[in-house]
Amino acid sequence: MDNRNGPSETTQRTLLSDGPHTASPRSACVVVIHGVGLGGRVDIDASRVLVGRSQDADLCIAHKSVSREHCQLWREGDEYRIRDLGATNATRVNDAPVDEATLSDGDHVTVGESILKFISHTSVEANYHEEIYQLATRDALTNLCNRRHFMEQMDREVARALRHRRPLSTCIIDVDLFKPVNDRYGHISGDEVLRQIADLVHHHVRNDDIAARIGGEEFAVLLPECDADAAYGFAERLREAVAAAVFAPGGEPQRITVSIGIADLSPLRNTRIRLMTAADAALYRAKEEGRNRVCLGP
Repeated sequence: MDNRNGPSETTQRTLLSDGPHTASPRSACVVVIHGVGLGGRVDIDASRVLVGRSQDADLCIAHKSVSREHCQLWREGDEYRIRDLGATNATRVNDAPVDEATLSDGDHVTVGESILKFISHTSVEANYHEEIYQLATRDALTNLCNRRHFMEQMDREVARALRHRRPLSTCIIDVDLFKPVNDRYGHISGDEVLRQIADLVHHHVRNDDIAARIGGEEFAVLLPECDADAAYGFAERLREAVAAAVFAPGGEPQRITVSIGIADLSPLRNTRIRLMTAADAALYRAKEEGRNRVCLGP
């Protein structure tokens, strides 16, 4: 039957997929399920995890009902433990105040006015929360951090660097002349270029660095413990790697480059907004001076 003028009456056969990838083994975690910090999560392993209002906490819950250092969680053999740190509003497990206790899968931990749920590493629910966390914090195209998560992490790292008087730098990376690539070869090919650049960014960052896609063809990297000189070295290595890479959108080899602006923490750049503004100004200068280059902020 000719179905060119209307929908087909025949159900199309489909090919079965392999289904979702099996999550790799992971640590137990606590997830904020009520109150300030909703959706926040921290993994628990042998190292002690600090929960509190302090920006230095592993799980920071910025509310006046939470003490700066409220409680600690850690793994001890096959058990997971929690200890109150003398908080003004006592840490509670399943609504009972505790000094120290063993946690069981599904326990509710009250920290000030927020409630955390403990999820054991053996719990099926942990995989669900991992998927939700990835969706909330990752850019779907590149698997780098998304803009919102990057900004949240940057606020925290800026506060930590200022408190401990440690260096911190940020880089904003923009793909040069990307619009003609999209216009000529289409968005599918353009997306592949962005994924390839994201892979190069991921390859060059350290474990403690935070890399993100913050716009269409714009990336950012936060570099803790890096002053301007160290950040410049990182940015130059990345710029050279992109310039040397083989890109073939639409099957045609193309030379694609990036411009990078850098700013480091200083008395005049002591907030996320000021740091990003300075890095963005440096990026603009790199574009004005001919692209495919790295510029430092003022």
